[in-house]
Amino acid sequence: MLKNVLKASLAVCLVTMVSCNSDREVQNPDIDASKVEVKQLSSEMIKVRDYVPENAVIAHRGSTFWTPEETEAAYRWAREIGADYMEADLQVSKDGVVLALHDDNLRRTTNIETVYGEHLPADRKQYYLELGYSSKEADEKVEADRKSFIPNLPSSYTYSELLKLDAGSWFNDANPERAQAGFIKQHQYISSLEDLIMYAKGYKLERDASTGERAATKMTLTSETMKHPLSGAVERIVKYDTKYVKDDQDRGNRPGIYIEFKEPWLNPSTMEKMVYDELDKYGMNVITKREVDNTPFYVDGKVNVGNTNGKVILQTFSLESLGRIKNFFKGQVPTCFLLWKGNGATDISDDSPQGYASFINLGVDNLAHFIGPSIAGAPNNYPELLKPWQASLIRRSKMKIHPYSFDTTDQMKKYFGDYNYGNQIGDLAAPPYCDAMFTNRAEETLHYYIEKNARNLAASKNVEEATELLKRLGY
Repeated sequence: MLKNVLKASLAVCLVTMVSCNSDREVQNPDIDASKVEVKQLSSEMIKVRDYVPENAVIAHRGSTFWTPEETEAAYRWAREIGADYMEADLQVSKDGVVLALHDDNLRRTTNIETVYGEHLPADRKQYYLELGYSSKEADEKVEADRKSFIPNLPSSYTYSELLKLDAGSWFNDANPERAQAGFIKQHQYISSLEDLIMYAKGYKLERDASTGERAATKMTLTSETMKHPLSGAVERIVKYDTKYVKDDQDRGNRPGIYIEFKEPWLNPSTMEKMVYDELDKYGMNVITKREVDNTPFYVDGKVNVGNTNGKVILQTFSLESLGRIKNFFKGQVPTCFLLWKGNGATDISDDSPQGYASFINLGVDNLAHFIGPSIAGAPNNYPELLKPWQASLIRRSKMKIHPYSFDTTDQMKKYFGDYNYGNQIGDLAAPPYCDAMFTNRAEETLHYYIEKNARNLAASKNVEEATELLKRLGY
């Protein structure tokens, strides 16, 4: 009997100890955060980190609020509103064109169901014939394509097929209060990385004067190849001669670009090289075309980030992709390791101080310069990964903080530190809790930074009204 009583007492004590320890972790994460080991950036990594301006405004997909995301309209608007960076997600077409496109299913942001349905595009054989294949070769390739075809997946379609889709009309249907006739009248296309770069440099698409469609592009079959990420088929890369003209509404802003490598299964293993070469082609690769050190981020009130060594920032959620970026770019291009709480292979499942610090250390080990945690709050209500103590851990690593994604001024106030929320221990978690903002409302973020006197002194203090800008751009 006494033995049983002792066992019961011991069990109660153990449960109490575990409970108390759990409560301590929940109630006092600041204490644990001050004790965990955090690795630090080297002096060389800090130098690359500082290629990027402080309090940068990162136009998430151009704008998801005012325009159809990642289209010409979105990026022209972001450039003209005065964003420091235009953000994009990278995928690849079946024939090797690097796309600026978020979804791996084309149904949400295009009319693919109407154009192609669930079937291989009917004119695929004609595409091969135009590239110089014989009729027999074209038939064989079409048959192989049919076997590996996955409906609605971007990499199942050639770039010429993707250009036939309408990437603008859906926005008007989904957001009637912000609909613009120009999003339909001016055909909005799925963008490429090349398009993104040219928009950042002050250009727009050349369009046929009578139809309004983009000027015809010449296709050239190259000897370069890539391995399709899902089918495993070796595809020859096709180059498209895309035409652009100087944008008559360009007022001189030259933003940088902030480009995301998606999960490796979506893209070929040569993705990093393809992006490296595309950046090099347009003078955007800081490894092959360095700018003069200390080139100003702003000149005469205009954004000049695209002409500095911070002209490109790489980003990824995937630890595997981060490792590939490390191996290819070797920490010489500013890079952000994005964080998401979930059950995926490289998601944070343990966001305790120990678990959070382990991801920071992975970022440092893989030559990332920034951490990009998700933030809470409507409308997205993402998991909270930027509490003050979490910001303090990132600060200790010498990395900077680029959280995503801001939709409201309330969020901006919270994470910049106006509300100074949460417990603090000395200067452990002193605000601000961010060094840039991925924003769907670039105009609101610009206004906020200007009102806080946090915008660079050389930057413009005027922000064009969002809808008036759309009118000026012809939408």
